[in-house]
Amino acid sequence: MRLLKTAPSISYISFLALYIFSYTITPISSNYLQEDFIKCLHRNTHVNFPLEKTFFTPEKNASTFINVLEATAQNYRFLTKATPKPSFIFKPVHESHVQASVICSKKLGIHLRVRSGGHDFEAVSYVSQIETPFVLLDLSKLRQINVDIEENSAWVQAGATLGEVYYRIAEKSKIHGFPAGLCSTVGVGGYITGGGYGALMRKYGLAADNVLDAKIVDANGKLLDRSSMGEDMFWAIRGGGGGSFGIILAWKLKLVLVPETLTIFSVTKTLEQDPDLKTLSKWQHIADKLVAELFIRVVIRASGNNTAAALYRGQFLGDQGTLIEIMKKAFPELGLTEKDCTEMKWIESVIFNGEFPTGTPIEALIQVKSPLVNPSFKSKGDIVKKPIPALALKGIFKRMVQQEPGTFVAFTPYGGMMAKISESEIPFPHRSGTLFKILYNSNTGTRPSRQLNWIRELYSFMTPYVSSNPRQSYVNYRDLDLGQNTKNTTSNFKNAQIWGAEYFKGNFERLVRIKSKVDPHNIFRHEQSIPTLPVQS
Repeated sequence: MRLLKTAPSISYISFLALYIFSYTITPISSNYLQEDFIKCLHRNTHVNFPLEKTFFTPEKNASTFINVLEATAQNYRFLTKATPKPSFIFKPVHESHVQASVICSKKLGIHLRVRSGGHDFEAVSYVSQIETPFVLLDLSKLRQINVDIEENSAWVQAGATLGEVYYRIAEKSKIHGFPAGLCSTVGVGGYITGGGYGALMRKYGLAADNVLDAKIVDANGKLLDRSSMGEDMFWAIRGGGGGSFGIILAWKLKLVLVPETLTIFSVTKTLEQDPDLKTLSKWQHIADKLVAELFIRVVIRASGNNTAAALYRGQFLGDQGTLIEIMKKAFPELGLTEKDCTEMKWIESVIFNGEFPTGTPIEALIQVKSPLVNPSFKSKGDIVKKPIPALALKGIFKRMVQQEPGTFVAFTPYGGMMAKISESEIPFPHRSGTLFKILYNSNTGTRPSRQLNWIRELYSFMTPYVSSNPRQSYVNYRDLDLGQNTKNTTSNFKNAQIWGAEYFKGNFERLVRIKSKVDPHNIFRHEQSIPTLPVQS
């Protein structure tokens, strides 16, 4: 008996056409490809996977397929009629299912895309513009977290979110945390492959700087840990970008110490309050030089009605009194007062940094979508090596006041531990000499073409004021405007040398050598994956 119907009724076809009028399902080369994949999975794993809970196709149930596809698709810009969709979705419930998926995709010649949290800015974890047909391997059922306070570590499966990690750590300890991102719904699997930054980065570095071990499925379907994969591959997966070297199944994280009480604050400066942008100019000069326990992020937001404001959001690993004294000496221009500050537990600061409404219970970290995610967006990134002149800052504000709410430009400070770690320690190279990084984020929901043009014009305007030769960016701010792969391996290497240097600087060449060794046939690939070396003729 066939697992999939090949001749649905006319009434069903009519309903299906109405339901998915805005979607394009990638055609497959064989009507039996899905069944062949399932049969192959059965031959290569001894762990059962109930089809109705793990396998989703548009032919079997269009509405369920679309619901699963959209469940963790964090950028609706890629859920249009023209965007290619996977032929089917598989949700593995065991590590061996991931191994079998790699083996079967190679055998059947079908391309895999792998999604843990779905936050890739260009959606390469669940969309393929260059490979058809393709299968989406959704790791959301692999989300186990084991926290070991005595060892100061935690094993976290790839499908878990940062919010779940924070919550499970806090269940076990009030004085342990992990230095990772602000957005609670980000999937752990792909996030750490780019480096991963957050409010603890100036004290403890990146998430990838605090990884002790990992489990990964390689291009041959083998399950490897740090010892068996070797130090080269372990180096590459901690900052070299997702989807290039294998499928991350779990990370072993090193927990860090946090005080029982820390202090957060939020201060807004409108253009009327800071017309010459002296506060923002001062921030540029001191944010990377403050004590490592102090992290002050600036977000310039469009407020609507031709207005914009700079929001200074800070976290200090200490009490309110000490923070006030530090700020009076180092940053009096901000005018921080006690009424701006709140003392709280570290896990509560995660709620604050995630921009949940005041009073939100910590359970929101495992239950609610993050307020930080725009439904539809385009982002770009920059690295800043010297303070931006006030005139250029005014140019940013001038462009921001034209925007609708949801569009923002964020400045994230470096210094502290970030400046102490070598730029070749892991593939993430943006270390000493970096003042801050910029994230440009445009809400593209209502007027996508206009907003895409706007953010590209802003990026062009900023060219003289940011890093150059190469102009650098952060790989987790993935931006296909910088360049992308095709199916031609030779041209991929040549073109990737440009965007590869922007993300990885001198580390790119080592990443290519490692890729060529561990995945010579380029099984793990996408529009900006690390290419293999050209074959010598």
